[in-house]
Amino acid sequence: MYDVAIIGAGVVGGMIARTLSAYKLNICVLEKENDVAMGATKANSAIVHAGFDAKEGSLKALLNVQGSKMMQNVCAELGVKYKQNGSLVIGFNEDDKKAINELFERGNTNGVEGLEILEKARIKELEPNISDNVLCALYAPTGAIVCPYELTIAAIGNAMDNGVELKCNFDVTKINKIDNGYEIASENEKISAKTVINCTGIFSDEIAKLVQDNSFKVNPRRGEYILLDKECGNLVSHTIFRTPTKMGKGILISPTVDGNLLLGPTSVDIEDKEDKSTTGQGFASIIKEANENVNGIALNKTITSFCGLRATGDTGDFIINSPKKGFINVAGIESPGLSASPAIAQYILDMLSRQGTELIKNESFNPKRAPMHAFREASIEEKNEIIKREPSYGKIVCRCEHVTEGEILAAIRTNPKARDLDGVKRRTRAQMGRCQGGFCGPYIVELLAREQNIPFESVTKFGKSSYINTGKTKGDA
Repeated sequence: MYDVAIIGAGVVGGMIARTLSAYKLNICVLEKENDVAMGATKANSAIVHAGFDAKEGSLKALLNVQGSKMMQNVCAELGVKYKQNGSLVIGFNEDDKKAINELFERGNTNGVEGLEILEKARIKELEPNISDNVLCALYAPTGAIVCPYELTIAAIGNAMDNGVELKCNFDVTKINKIDNGYEIASENEKISAKTVINCTGIFSDEIAKLVQDNSFKVNPRRGEYILLDKECGNLVSHTIFRTPTKMGKGILISPTVDGNLLLGPTSVDIEDKEDKSTTGQGFASIIKEANENVNGIALNKTITSFCGLRATGDTGDFIINSPKKGFINVAGIESPGLSASPAIAQYILDMLSRQGTELIKNESFNPKRAPMHAFREASIEEKNEIIKREPSYGKIVCRCEHVTEGEILAAIRTNPKARDLDGVKRRTRAQMGRCQGGFCGPYIVELLAREQNIPFESVTKFGKSSYINTGKTKGDA
């Protein structure tokens, strides 16, 4: 029997697993997909919010501000890229100015440091490409950007290196109360645990119902994005928000930690929790509002688009509770969930302590992990030394992102191991450039097949039945 079973391997589940791995606990993470970071974690704005938007006194406000303060150190320990680029909430009229003043007051109440209200001249100094129609802005210097799936992969990998077990393709269908805990079942496997932590995003209400908890509902909210080439990454240096509405923070324009430019998201409530389709209407709204906010957006440099579903709870706040002994919900973790994730993990640790879980420090716990991008950031001399030891690092596979065979092999061999094409993409950026995998994809398939000792035809794009090939058109040379 496990001490703790965490259902859901997104950024929140990953952070909890990593935090708990610092203690002598037998922990298992259950994930229904073929890899970690497959839900909202892989399709969001990648923003570490400063904490001025959440309502005063809410869990969102408390955990956002705490998590924002923790994030830089967490990223440093995990070898994850983090950039404190600051954010601007821009306004165009007197109503916006009033809302920005309210955000300023709320941020100060929430404990956000360094907030300022800027006039047009100062805004244009910071962001020369901002719209000429801008009137004022709230400046939050503590706002930052990260890569959410890189953070999750690193957190879960670090947890696994410290003894946590990960079970992918474990789609929970039943949870039964047993002596001293719960039995958790998928179609093919069963495990038992003393404590269950429900971190399943938009499906968290459905998992809660398996233990007869019907106290909340989570609805999916569609958010579509457009990603532009690295050529456009310097158009703005800060994350640019519009004055928020009840549906969210509007269309943002932001650089990414990898140098691209991100536009989005839309905000549309839907019913289907599996519908991640993009729409022409959504893209039209992104383009319209983005062009109103910033001048010179080169939409002809778009390299991809995608959609994520936010887990919008019906309480207006994060839902973190324990409706039954040994069962904890971590639900409704929409924005600023990424920002709050380190603090949420600490909050859960404190809950477990209060509930009587024995927390004994794991003296061998190592909080550090080698960065996945170490080779590309090394000097020429360092790269040459690595290539001498491992020649595969001397072979470029992805020309767009300059990713080597050695980096791809490391992604396949390092916890949590990449087992499909998208898994390699998220760990190495191979297939993320202008050709979107058109050149490097087939060779990566060969590496995945060889490393996992599976047929070429069995390699998938993202697990399940997402097969890429039915056979080879040419025989082996």
